Amino acid sequence: MDAAVADGVDVLSLSLGGPSLPFDEDTIAVGAFGAIEDRNIRVTVMLGNGLSFDGESIFQPNSFPPALYPLVYAGANGNPATALCANGSFDGFDVKGKIVLCDRGGGIARLEKGAAVLSAGGIGMILANQATDGYSTLADAHVLPASHVGFAAGDQIKAYINSSSNPTSAFLFKGTILGTSPAPAITSFSSRGPSLASPGILKPDITGPGVSVLAAWPFRVGIISGTSMSTPHLSGIAALIKSARPDWSPAAIKSAIMTTASVVDHSGKPIVNEQLLPADLFAIGAGHVNPVKASNPGLVYDLSADDYIAYLCGLGYASKQVSVIARRTIDCSAVSSIPEKDLNYPSISVTLGGNTTYAMVERRVKNVGNAGSTYWAEVGAPYGTYARVHPPVLRFNYVNQEKRFFVVFKMVGGGGGSQGYLKWVSVNHEVRSPISITYKH
Repeated sequence: MDAAVADGVDVLSLSLGGPSLPFDEDTIAVGAFGAIEDRNIRVTVMLGNGLSFDGESIFQPNSFPPALYPLVYAGANGNPATALCANGSFDGFDVKGKIVLCDRGGGIARLEKGAAVLSAGGIGMILANQATDGYSTLADAHVLPASHVGFAAGDQIKAYINSSSNPTSAFLFKGTILGTSPAPAITSFSSRGPSLASPGILKPDITGPGVSVLAAWPFRVGIISGTSMSTPHLSGIAALIKSARPDWSPAAIKSAIMTTASVVDHSGKPIVNEQLLPADLFAIGAGHVNPVKASNPGLVYDLSADDYIAYLCGLGYASKQVSVIARRTIDCSAVSSIPEKDLNYPSISVTLGGNTTYAMVERRVKNVGNAGSTYWAEVGAPYGTYARVHPPVLRFNYVNQEKRFFVVFKMVGGGGGSQGYLKWVSVNHEVRSPISITYKH
């Protein structure tokens, strides 16, 4: 990362993940300080009783006829390892010439499950989610005819197997189906907040396309899902904004992406999670990225390196720890530290309850739209909280003018957690920030 910065790189795409660490021990944090049409590649499972369930697989063989084959559940023998289709688990369990229903998970890769079925003589695999994965399915390049179905579908298929003396199923390969719904949606393996290192900063920041993304690939089949796809989408959008706004800081670019994000799917309904329930802020962050709007956000929440140092000192990090991150000598006793809730971030996260029934958050916004712009505050107060913005109107006379405002929260009930939003609305722009309230007893 240091070498890239030294070479003049504008955007770094880091498709990495790991455990939460103190910032001074997190090499990514230290390094960073220095620096589509939705689709479903469908395979329908047709059962012998006439029921059908849509699943996914990128492997779509033309030579596999849509005929009914014997169907068996891998866990029918009561062996948990067999239910997960672990390698070598089919000893003494006849799956030859059959389609095998396997449970997802258990630390066994999805493609490895199919390989185990194939090596045992099976001719196809239905991969069924467990409850935690809900409806999140993936199009993988399986080694045999297969279909990845959701938890509810898997349960119904198991019920059919248990109720039939001769269960059968077929695969209907339907190729790429465009315009599927709901889309976008949060997948089960998408990392969730809150931040363990700094709960007062709402995480995640943003969501982007990351499941079943078609990609250039040196092999016959190319499709990728996960952080490795979502990250470069966001990085590419950041690069586009940087090319159009070369004087913007990384914080300004992040703000533009977050405050213009969409919280509804293509049908205008709330974005859902893997259980098909509305995704909360700890799953979706500010929302799903909208690259067109992000290039013209109207207002941005900007930050400098000194702002982050004040924030780190306010978190209680020792001067030595902050110096490790900043890679220069920092004396926190000489720094005007700030509480984490007051870092000039494009989202708001506060904790109320116990002896704390009132909180005030400070923010600054910079006008990057037209000169002579006026913005009005609109607050969707989280449940159990009274919220007010001071001042309620911001008037800008010139480009890059910065204005300060405060948001006051008062607890009037609540329990657990709640979420809302703050919007600054002008004739041409809507600048939206998510609000997360955590209630403690």
